[in-house]
Amino acid sequence: MTFMQKKKISSSVAALLGAIALTIPGFTFSAAELPATTSGAPAQSSWDAVALGRVDPRSREIKLAASAPGRIADVLIKANDKVFAGELLVRLDDEEALARVAAADARVALAKRSRNDQSTPSGSADRRKAEDLVSDSERAVADTRSALDRVSADRRTGNTSPADLDAARAALTRAQDHLREQRDALNKLKAARDTPLPTRLEAELNVARAEWTVAQAELEKTRIRAPVDGTVLAIDAKRGELAAPMLEPALLVLGDVSALRVRAEVEEKYLARLHVGQRVVMRAVAFPGREFDGTVATIAHVVGPGRINARDPHKLNDVDVLQVDLDLSNPGPLVVGEQVDVYFSAERSEPPATD
Repeated sequence: MTFMQKKKISSSVAALLGAIALTIPGFTFSAAELPATTSGAPAQSSWDAVALGRVDPRSREIKLAASAPGRIADVLIKANDKVFAGELLVRLDDEEALARVAAADARVALAKRSRNDQSTPSGSADRRKAEDLVSDSERAVADTRSALDRVSADRRTGNTSPADLDAARAALTRAQDHLREQRDALNKLKAARDTPLPTRLEAELNVARAEWTVAQAELEKTRIRAPVDGTVLAIDAKRGELAAPMLEPALLVLGDVSALRVRAEVEEKYLARLHVGQRVVMRAVAFPGREFDGTVATIAHVVGPGRINARDPHKLNDVDVLQVDLDLSNPGPLVVGEQVDVYFSAERSEPPATD
């Protein structure tokens, strides 16, 4: 073996050892000792730790699944769509649920007619009126929510204006506020000592109304709605497929991308070297030579297996790590899910005072 061949092998071994060292975060490196990373090392005299990180939306990724098994009837959104809290995203087959609501509706109407044929007992008028107002308010909420669903679906096809959507959302908010007020008023009446108990026909009407509420809840299980304002990051739902109540794989993934954070995993023994407010520098393979500044926002108090490198959600790393959330000063072109190398500055600074 020639001298040049031996030199080439030595260089390869050194590079391999450097790459292995990088996968074990938490070492303090001088500028000369800092191992090469896939994204290149920032210019700094020393670092308290080096870790892998992944870019997350501010809300983290929110995975949505069906509340009950059902056939997907409509997928109303697509990837990168912005959605609002409560917006209907996916509708499951609801024919059976709508039939139950219609049946409950008929029972309520029949029970109310029977109750109205009976003379109002002394002292029951106020309670009876309050019960009717709560029932009417519940129906108003259901109706305005259905109207909002239609308007938001039309917005996706360009058949309505943003003003119409704003008006429909405002109407639902008013209906929900009114329902809360009516329920509070009814509860106060029921709590009063002089309020008489309901008659048999009044009780039967209350039971019918409760069945209608249950039927509405079952209908709502055929709707998958956005829990928060955000952006659709991924969709794994197709019309005609069977949706199951399981998060892996999720039907939809949402996130608030108005701000991005980085979730880093640092080996637990380096906890003493970290503090909130500590400066970090990040680099990504996609943007060689470019640095992204940030600071430590939160440090977890729980140690567990690392997940950043685990593509399979059930596959865990062997090394226990501490999760550290980092605020980005300017995320620039970084996108959700992108992996970054995180360098924790060894420059000493006073941690923020705690109460």
